[in-house]
Amino acid sequence: MSPDLTGEIAVVTGASGRLGQVWTATLADAGATVVGLDLDPDTASTSGPHLSLQADVTDRASLGRALATTLEQVGPPSVLVNNAGIDQPPSVETGSWLFEDIPDDLSTRVLEVNTLGVLRVCQTFGADLADRGRGTVVNIGSLYGNVAPDTRLYEHIQLDPPFLKPPAYGASKAAVSALTRYLAALWGPRGVRVNTLSPGGVLGGQDSTFLEQYTSRVPMRRLAEPEDLAGPLLFLASGMSRYVTGQELLVDGGFVCW
Repeated sequence: MSPDLTGEIAVVTGASGRLGQVWTATLADAGATVVGLDLDPDTASTSGPHLSLQADVTDRASLGRALATTLEQVGPPSVLVNNAGIDQPPSVETGSWLFEDIPDDLSTRVLEVNTLGVLRVCQTFGADLADRGRGTVVNIGSLYGNVAPDTRLYEHIQLDPPFLKPPAYGASKAAVSALTRYLAALWGPRGVRVNTLSPGGVLGGQDSTFLEQYTSRVPMRRLAEPEDLAGPLLFLASGMSRYVTGQELLVDGGFVCW
């Protein structure tokens, strides 16, 4: 058994984002024909999708059009990676609120994209997999769908009030894991596996104080690098995990051990 995806067609949402480019490059390197969906597909890197399409996970009609174009131009997908999402990294520029003052529109937007967006994509592309009786879905979750953010990691950031990771973010990612289990049970008899891949912190321009404090909580004493995510994705997307469904794979360097 190998992670070879030659002949497979893989769809990745949020393909132009930082992790989206990791997923598309990984799948392409494994031999898959990759279709990248994004609000702004022209920003995708040169190592990205073979076919880039505009699509909005908050708009089912745009997803339907993207599926129709995919079927017409490259054929039926067999791998779906639900990556599109909204996060709010800590910074002075993003601002912050007291918990009780967090705007409704911020929470609604996060849930609309991170949870309902995954649901809509599965209703469109995932249902097509089930209709064809074959495929695998990898929903991208998060460490923070399993544990609460440690506010002490952000105390050095000069904000008043202090920075709070939006509570809707963790809630949205926990909901993705629940949706994974639901769909695994629903589509298992129809030949489709559904799993969640949940990264911990990924190296990407964080300030030195945050890096020091975060890595002190990780048994492996570092953040993930992009190549650390490639193997777990290929495992879940390929026949290497052919009897694995409804599961969440945490790629966090052991963060949740403590």
